[in-house]
Amino acid sequence: MDNTDRPRLNVIAGPILGEFLLGYTVVIVGLWLASHTSDGAAGSLGLANQVLETLFVLYRVLAIGMGVVITQLLGGQQTESVRRTALAGLGAATWAGVFVFGWLVFGNDLILDVLNAPAEILPMAAPYLQLLAPAALLEGYNLMMAAILRAHLHVKDSLRVMIAMHCSHFVLAVPLMLGVGPWDGFGLNGFAIALLSSRAIGLVLHLRLWRRRMALVPALSDWWAFCPRILAPVLRIGVPGATTELGYRAAFMVSLAATARLGVVALATHSYVLQLLRYVFLISLSIGWACEIIVGRLIGAGQFSQARALVIKGVRNGLVASGSIAVVAAFAAPWLMRIFTKDPAVIEAAQVLLWIAVVLECGRVFNLIVTGALRATGDAIYPVVASVGSFALVLGVGSYFLGHAIGLPGIFIAYAADEWVRGLLMFVRWRWHGWVPHARNAQRRVRRG
Repeated sequence: MDNTDRPRLNVIAGPILGEFLLGYTVVIVGLWLASHTSDGAAGSLGLANQVLETLFVLYRVLAIGMGVVITQLLGGQQTESVRRTALAGLGAATWAGVFVFGWLVFGNDLILDVLNAPAEILPMAAPYLQLLAPAALLEGYNLMMAAILRAHLHVKDSLRVMIAMHCSHFVLAVPLMLGVGPWDGFGLNGFAIALLSSRAIGLVLHLRLWRRRMALVPALSDWWAFCPRILAPVLRIGVPGATTELGYRAAFMVSLAATARLGVVALATHSYVLQLLRYVFLISLSIGWACEIIVGRLIGAGQFSQARALVIKGVRNGLVASGSIAVVAAFAAPWLMRIFTKDPAVIEAAQVLLWIAVVLECGRVFNLIVTGALRATGDAIYPVVASVGSFALVLGVGSYFLGHAIGLPGIFIAYAADEWVRGLLMFVRWRWHGWVPHARNAQRRVRRG
C-alpha cells in the first residue's frame, strides 16, 4: 500500500464523527421523550441504557477485534482470509446475541436487583428490558457488520446506514411512545418497539452493502457457525480492549459514589458537565477510530514508519480540536448550562469543573488515539496492564479522597490525573517503539493467511 493508496485521516474520521454525534443525540432525544411520558419512564430508560452498555461489552469484544484483524489482512492483501473472518464474525455475533437475549429475558429481575432499582420503577423496567431483547440481538449484527464496513474504508456507507437507522428510530418512537390523536401510545415500551424496527432496517441495509461493496453474501450456515481457529486472533485483540473498558467503568462507579456523597447539587452538576463533555471528546474518539483503521492496514502492509507518523499527527490534531472546544465550552459555561438548569449554584460549580476539564480532555486525547493504534499493531495487552494501576489508585482511590477533601473539583482533578497518567504511558510506548515486535508478529500472521 503506497502513499497514494493510503486513505487520509480526516476523510475517515469525518463520517465516524457523524455516526457518534447522531447516536449520542438519539440517546438524549430518547431520554427527553421518556421524560414526557413520566419520571418513572425516564428513570427506567436511563437504567436500561446502563444495562445494555454493560452487556454490549460482548459485542465490543468482537467488533474491536474484528476491525483490527480485518484491517491487517486487507493491508496484507489476504482477500480470502478477509472473507472467512468476516463471515465467522456473523456466527460469533449470533452466539453473543443469544447470550444477551437470554440475560434480558430471563435475568432481568436479577439485573434490577443488583442495580438496586427503586421499587416504583420495577413494574415498568422489567417488561421494558424483556422487550429490548430482540433489538439487542439485532444490534450485535449491526455493530459487527458496521465494523467490517469501516475496516474496508466504506465509512460513508456506514454513516448512511446509521442515519437511516437512527432517523427511523426517532420517527417511529414519537408516535409509538406519545400516541397519535386519541390513542395514548405504548409509553416507554414504544421506544423498544421503535428500536427493534430501526435495527431490523439497519440489518437489511448492511446486508445489501455487504453484497454490493464487498461481494459478501452470508449462507444460512454462516449465521450459526462457530470457528474458534478463525476467531482466535479476533479475541486476542478484543478481550483486552473490553477488559480495559470494564476496568474504567468499575473505577468510575467509585467516583460516582463519591459524588453522590456530596449531595444532590453535586450529583446534578457532575451529570450535566459530563453530558457536555461527551460532545468534546467525540472528536478525539473519531480520530482514534480512524487511526486504528489506517494503522491496521499499514501494519499488514509492513509500513511501520508511516504508522508511527500517522498516530503522531492524529494526537496533534486531537489536542488542537478537543483542547479548543473544551476552552470554548469553559468560556460558554454560563450559557450552556442553562440548557439543563437555572440553578445558579449548579451553574457556578459547572464553570469551575469545565475549566478543569480543559486539562482533562487534553489528557484524554492520548488515550482515545494511541490506545486504539496500539491495538491495531497487535499490542493489546500493554494498554490493560498500564491502565490497571491508574484506574485503581488515581481514578478510584484518588476521586474518593480528593472528593472528600475539596469536593467536586477534587473528583474532576482525579479524572484529569488518571487520563494524563494513562495517556502518557500510552504515548511513551508509541514513541519508544514498544509496539514494533507485536506489529512484526501481526505481519507474519497476515502473510501466513
